[in-house]
Amino acid sequence: MARTARVIGFQADPDLQRLIEGWVSWLRDERRYSSHTLDAYVRDLSGFLAFVAEHQGEQPTRQLLSALKLGDFRAWLARRAGAGLSVTSTARALAAVRTFYRWAARREYFENTALNLVRTPRRPQALPKALSAADAAAALQVVGSLDERDWVGKRDTAVLLLLYGCGLRIGEALSLSASDAPSPDQEVLLITGKGQKQRQVPLLPVVIQGIESYIKACPHSLTPEGPLFRAIRGGPLGPRAVQARVQTLRGQLGLPETATPHALRHSFATHLLAGGGDLRAIQELLGHASLSTTQRYTAVDGGRLGAVYAAAHPRAR
Repeated sequence: MARTARVIGFQADPDLQRLIEGWVSWLRDERRYSSHTLDAYVRDLSGFLAFVAEHQGEQPTRQLLSALKLGDFRAWLARRAGAGLSVTSTARALAAVRTFYRWAARREYFENTALNLVRTPRRPQALPKALSAADAAAALQVVGSLDERDWVGKRDTAVLLLLYGCGLRIGEALSLSASDAPSPDQEVLLITGKGQKQRQVPLLPVVIQGIESYIKACPHSLTPEGPLFRAIRGGPLGPRAVQARVQTLRGQLGLPETATPHALRHSFATHLLAGGGDLRAIQELLGHASLSTTQRYTAVDGGRLGAVYAAAHPRAR
């Protein structure tokens, strides 16, 4: 009843308030939204109705909501942007309003097709969280000593070497079969990535040596078509085991919470870029379908790009 009382205070005529009460009950009882999400949706719809009341100069009714134009919805989004509200918050508010409108339309209370033309604000793309070169090196040095079983330490070292030394996704590294293990004189490794797209990644000698050391120490029989990396009992090594190992490393080395197996792949790309690597080449090494995905690393390594600009642009001297 407490949430229903909150709904009654909305800027809406009694008929629309009753509809909102039904919507809230539907979210809570049928959709089983969490109390946190439910409260957020209630606040978002309340804010939208308050804007409509001010924007239209009259109390919102179901007839008024069905008559709103595309420009009215855009004016609401513009008001939120002008108030400094985050894109993420506005995207959620728009989702709440859309949910209410769709609920009302399915029950033939009212509908408004103009809302379908409103574009959801694009959330800012999260920047990759890379480790520093020193932290990545420390992780590779320490991971082999975290387990008293020598072969397990060598296995974990080999996996992290593939993530940081070759830029592999954790799933790509763990999907390697024993027949994929590189020979001492091998220069590239053929990887099958997302969408079954294949790419070649160069092999550093330290990566080859790490894999060789693990294979020699592994107590399980590595058949050619079987998994290269094995769990304690001999089954395929899963990503959770690697994630847990990196979590232990965070505690041992004082690494940030963003230090994950995937962060080593980000570190591979970021450190290549910092060393003067070509963006197109890094795209190929990572297996990105779009260059725009790889370009995120230019934001991470803004310091190096600034230094390149200062050294190369004639007006910067």
